[in-house]
Amino acid sequence: MQTTTNIKLPLAFILYALAALVISQIVLFINNDILALGQFRIPDIWMGAHFLLLGYAAMVAMGAMYQLVPVALLTPIWSQTFGYMQFIITAAGVTAFSILLGTAPDLALYGGFITIIGILMFLIQMAKSIAKQENKNMMTAFISAAIICLFLTIAAGFLLAWNLSIGGIGSHNAILSAHIALGVSGWFTLLIFGFSYKLVPMFSLSHGYAMKWAKPAFTTYIAGLVILIGSFWAGMKLFETIGWFLLLAGFFFFVLDIREMLAKRMKKKLDKPFSFSLVAIMNGLGVHMLAFVYSVYGIQETTVWGWLIFLYVMGWVIFSIFGYLYKIVPFLWWTHKYSNKIGKEKVPTLKDMINEKHSVILFTLFIISVAGLTVSGLLYLSMLVWLFQDLLTLTSLLYVLSILRVLVK
Repeated sequence: MQTTTNIKLPLAFILYALAALVISQIVLFINNDILALGQFRIPDIWMGAHFLLLGYAAMVAMGAMYQLVPVALLTPIWSQTFGYMQFIITAAGVTAFSILLGTAPDLALYGGFITIIGILMFLIQMAKSIAKQENKNMMTAFISAAIICLFLTIAAGFLLAWNLSIGGIGSHNAILSAHIALGVSGWFTLLIFGFSYKLVPMFSLSHGYAMKWAKPAFTTYIAGLVILIGSFWAGMKLFETIGWFLLLAGFFFFVLDIREMLAKRMKKKLDKPFSFSLVAIMNGLGVHMLAFVYSVYGIQETTVWGWLIFLYVMGWVIFSIFGYLYKIVPFLWWTHKYSNKIGKEKVPTLKDMINEKHSVILFTLFIISVAGLTVSGLLYLSMLVWLFQDLLTLTSLLYVLSILRVLVK
């Protein structure tokens, strides 16, 4: 994963993201009584959710792309100076927007405007970088589609912020549903799909796989996303069910490719953090199945769908990032600090950079806390919601500290 990208650029995004992760969990812990009631459309919950999705997940994704786009697409980043500027503006915007959502929703539009400027700068950066790629492939398609979904997510989010601040834009619920679908199923899922086609073979030492399901996965998932979002506006439940079915089928095709990669791996014993990312893939498939079943049976209860979205965000998106980041950060830091010293002096091995035994404990606690929080939330067990959110907050803090320890080795 060594590129010409200065390590300070992706690390800036990652360090901000780690801080946002802890803040998001503290905010949600403070408001665990609201979670226990199944109320998700509350300003304080919006603040925690946006620190988690924009502050942590999106910032990690952007930082990782500065490092991984040159690796996956074999094209240099267009302008690293522009990247530093984008980081400063985006970090300021996300911070202001998330805080205003929780404290003064009528003013959130202004924080959202700064965030949009930062993300538009990121989109320009990626568009110019990808344009330099000589040989386009399916990874290009997934990453490009994810970037388009990010733009549409931000556009829908701006309309929501406008409604909160000024009002006047109709179909608020349809915009909100589209905002969630485009952000979670569009931007994050398509991006994870795209980079998984590079990272899974890299971490499992796989060779000779065909990626024969990549194109069906891409076309089917995109079709499902378009139909699902269209159903929000048309109000047609049949279209919604078809959309969920196509999303499930697209995700399943992706799983088939991952299965082939793992079957043809040379590394028989997989690293524990990477295994956690594979668990996340099965979580994502499971949630897609549940969403399709809920749609077939016409389950419309807001609380049920709210916790299903939570399970998808945490069990698929966040768990994927947790696992991959636990591998990427040590590799980046080791390459930056020790790659030029090999053969000249004694240097630690890559395995010395992270404690795998600790990672097993952390990832097990993540699974327990997310599963427990979801079940207790669905059953309205307020004491257990408090307990498992407390555990999730503590585990997130320990996870952040374990990542930071790498940077002092």
